[in-house]
Amino acid sequence: MSTNSCCSSNDIQPEQLHVAIIGSGSGAFASAIKAAEGGARVTIIEGADVIGGCCVNVGCVPSKILIRAAQLAHQQRTNPFDGLENIQPQLSRSLLAHQQTARVEELRGAKYQSILENNPALSLLKGYARFKNENTLLVQMADGSEEELVADRILIATGSTPSIPPIDGLVDTPYWTSTEALFSDVLPSSLVVIGSSVIALEIAQAYARLGSSVTVLARHTLLYAEDPLLGEKLTECFEKEGIRVLNNTQANHVSYSNNGFSLETNEGTLTAEKLLISTGRHANTDKLGLENVGVETDKSGAIVVNSMMETSTANIYAAGDCSNMPQFVYVAAAAGSRAGINMTGGNAQLDLSTMPAVIFTDPQVATVGLTEEQAITGGFEVISRVLDMENVPRALANFETDGFIKLVADKSTGKILGAQILAHEGGELIQSAALAIHNKMTVEELAGQLFPYLTMVEGLKLCAQTFSKDVKELSCCAG
Repeated sequence: MSTNSCCSSNDIQPEQLHVAIIGSGSGAFASAIKAAEGGARVTIIEGADVIGGCCVNVGCVPSKILIRAAQLAHQQRTNPFDGLENIQPQLSRSLLAHQQTARVEELRGAKYQSILENNPALSLLKGYARFKNENTLLVQMADGSEEELVADRILIATGSTPSIPPIDGLVDTPYWTSTEALFSDVLPSSLVVIGSSVIALEIAQAYARLGSSVTVLARHTLLYAEDPLLGEKLTECFEKEGIRVLNNTQANHVSYSNNGFSLETNEGTLTAEKLLISTGRHANTDKLGLENVGVETDKSGAIVVNSMMETSTANIYAAGDCSNMPQFVYVAAAAGSRAGINMTGGNAQLDLSTMPAVIFTDPQVATVGLTEEQAITGGFEVISRVLDMENVPRALANFETDGFIKLVADKSTGKILGAQILAHEGGELIQSAALAIHNKMTVEELAGQLFPYLTMVEGLKLCAQTFSKDVKELSCCAG
């Protein structure tokens, strides 16, 4: 046989696996990178004007810039040190908004666009996708035309959208969602926030610190789904800053006139220049044609996945906020990464049992593992301790003693089951607690660890010590 024959069986190559990903956020890109590493060619489908999804564009990145700027403004206006004179900060909301936008564009270019341009296995198709069948997507292009895309594996990573409550009159008003609040170039004199969880509280405090008069309407209490002590103490911190918190309060009618909002509530009439609606987010799944392929969703529309990111339909996966997983960008990225591995023949699973979470209020809320109530419901006999931050030397040195550290443990074994923290820079403490839980440490073992003095994370050691002694009776940095 001729050596240059094109018919040699040795020259026949298997067709390259094709992965289609609907969405272009953190979960989508993490999956795309892993799938490409696994030998697949990847088509990312995105209908929005820009790629990158929620986090970099309208979530984590711009919100943390706003929060940090507001924190610095607050520290100029009110600092705890006798020798530093307080000053009134000179604020330009428009300049801050411009800086937010510039950094968002910079990170979107570095973390998304450049990856797309420099990885030959990845391609972008602009349009909105829906399922025709289990391995075929119909993609509607901007010009109205439709293109069929056939893939061996499909990942749904379409993210989420703010949920808008059915309040009478609301849809006829120019209310804000988090997107408008994050990028507004004007600072309102007054702001009412409807919502009592992560996004609502972060933005509420940021605007209060920038100079707005802020009122928060909580349907129940702040952070209702968390350990009750977190919401109770954070409410005290908010009120100390002048943020009005109305618990067990709901608006039943909203109107807008003369450049202002009027809200009828069970606590009377409230007025404000701006209104922020931040009552959660819902999965972007209603236009995907999931009914055509039998993909199971929960009652809220979120796609049900297992620990391998598989849906109820073979070869279709989901990751991120469109699935029934916690709505955090690092969870989306981890889920997307594992989906990318699994779509190319791997067997990667995602364990969320020690998932840390941080709410970037000030003081910050940080949690991992089980609350006391969850542990009891789970059948544990529980022992817990709460250490006020006034017992942490670094907090005393900083003159920032708001908050507490709470550890929950199994009474019979002493193993740590969960941690709930409210503290300045509390987010920097929680990963140590997560590692302790992941490694099945007991409170005695944690108490015996060496922690550097003076650090905030030393508070974990001190809290662990309270299971067996009164830390008030110890000398500083006592072992």
